[in-house]
Amino acid sequence: MTLLRDMCYPTPQELGLAARALADEHPGDVRLRQAGTSRAGRPIWVLSVAATAAPPTGPAGGLSAAAVPVGAVPVGAAGRAGGDARSVLVVAGAHANEPVGGATALSLARRLLRDDPAPRAGCAWHFLLCADPDGADLHRTPRPDSLLDYHRYFYRPPGPEQPEWAPSLLPADRLPPETLALTALIDELRPVLQVSLHATDLGGTWVQLTRDIPGLAEPFAKSAADLRIPVENGASDAAGWPSPGPGIFVIPEPGSEAAGAFHPEDTRLSTWYHAHRHAGTTAIVEVPMWASDLVDDPAPHPDPRGALRMLAARLTADAALVGAAREQARARSPLHLDRDPDRPGPGAHGDPAAAPLLRAVDWTLALIPRITAEWTGPGAPAEATAAYIASIDAFGRRLSLRAAAMLLRVLRAEGHPAAPGLDRLVSGWCEDFAAVFGARWIPVATQVEHQSRTVLAAYARLVAAGGPTGRV
Repeated sequence: MTLLRDMCYPTPQELGLAARALADEHPGDVRLRQAGTSRAGRPIWVLSVAATAAPPTGPAGGLSAAAVPVGAVPVGAAGRAGGDARSVLVVAGAHANEPVGGATALSLARRLLRDDPAPRAGCAWHFLLCADPDGADLHRTPRPDSLLDYHRYFYRPPGPEQPEWAPSLLPADRLPPETLALTALIDELRPVLQVSLHATDLGGTWVQLTRDIPGLAEPFAKSAADLRIPVENGASDAAGWPSPGPGIFVIPEPGSEAAGAFHPEDTRLSTWYHAHRHAGTTAIVEVPMWASDLVDDPAPHPDPRGALRMLAARLTADAALVGAAREQARARSPLHLDRDPDRPGPGAHGDPAAAPLLRAVDWTLALIPRITAEWTGPGAPAEATAAYIASIDAFGRRLSLRAAAMLLRVLRAEGHPAAPGLDRLVSGWCEDFAAVFGARWIPVATQVEHQSRTVLAAYARLVAAGGPTGRV
């Protein structure tokens, strides 16, 4: 399939308007409602597409592709399908710097209504259009022309302020309203499948699963090959996890030792596992903005431990440069970073964006010593693929780059004398990142198509494996 026209990443406001138009166009099948409100008072929208009558099951217990009458099962008062229909929940915009999910959610809703009604047979689909509208408002890159353009207005909140990660880092009585809206929606809908749409700045595509979905690897690989997107065979986010196929990783069972790679969060305490309370499964679908074939190389790396020591040393040195600029900013106009993140407002720097940006900078810099210790510790792998080392390389580069880019936004806004030097550093790091990895842009429409295909394939394989209820 060739996608000739590129598009821009929609803002939360544009997503809401497009969803409202879709609901007006299909009043019997589509409903738009507000599932919650962000810390800054922005609406959190959910778009629901009603189930149609379930056709007979096929010989393997899966759904047949027989045509069914549209609108046979109306959307009920709670926004879910009536009767015994199952539900799928698709979550977009959980990370502010990964904006493709909203476009994919809208594309999937339109596809279900106009092109491919079969997945609606006995199943209502629900789309959380942007889980973090406040974060999305701070990350302003509608259609970046380069990695540097992408980082000019970069923002990614610290872990405790991210809707999906907050439960793994905060007590229940301190969870942000975005997280509470998401978990309430999961409890209401009891989805057989929750899909979280994510993206990476540079690399390949991969899928993380809270439970294996047998057979997903084949359609996933076919879509990636068709659209010329490399499969990330050694994703650093999933180091040591079971992999039933290239680019497919199953998160270790709760209670096991392998919680996750190089992160303070325990993945299994995130909202991804909230669906397990209702016998659901969660799939996390990652797609790159810029592709690199280096992350798809299965050849053995000649010296993984040596490479990790080198990458750790570079990350430590890069973080020190950002840390020095951060101290310059603190000395000139100290910001009280103990400000309550639930009460947005200008900090000592005067810019309303300064407080969340600097919280994110400090949180990112604080991660780095732990990460480098793991890379150089006794648990470092003696054997690894070239793809895995490339993924670790990219991970380290983006950590220091993101911290520098967010700090630069604050320094530039106040005319700080350290801004020009940090600007040169960010520009050089972006150019080097793109050159070393041979970065090539993946059009937004192609990113959307691959995510859409993967979501539909995950649902189809889950139903086929679990019988008429879709439970596994």
